Amino acid sequence: VRLVESGGGSVQIGSSLRLTCVASGSLSRINFMSWYRQAPGKERSLVGSISTDTRRWFVPGLVEDRFTISLNDARNTVFLQMNDLKPEDTATYFCGAHEPQGSYDYWGQGIQVTVWS
Repeated sequence: VRLVESGGGSVQIGSSLRLTCVASGSLSRINFMSWYRQAPGKERSLVGSISTDTRRWFVPGLVEDRFTISLNDARNTVFLQMNDLKPEDTATYFCGAHEPQGSYDYWGQGIQVTVWS
C-alpha cells in the first residue's frame, strides 16, 4: 500500500487548506484511514479518522469545529478540510491506512502545513 499526500503549504492565519491522500496497491484489508499531525518536539496526534466500510468518521474535539475528514466514492482517497487555520496547526501531517485491529499500519511520507500570523 502506498500513500501520497498533497495540498500542504504555508498560509496565513484564518486560511483554509484541503489535504489529499491517495492510496494505491492492495487495499482490500484496509478498513479505515486517518490523518495525524506532528509538530517539532511533540508526539504525533490524531486529527481525523474515517471507516472505509461505513464512512463513519471521527475528529477530536480540539479541531472538530474546523476540520472535516471525508472519503471519495472509490474509497481510495481521503481528504482533510482544514478551515480557520491557526499557528498551532503548524505541523507535518501524515496520512495513514490501517488494517483491522491494528494488524498493520501504512503511512505516507508526510506533508508540511505552516500557518503564519
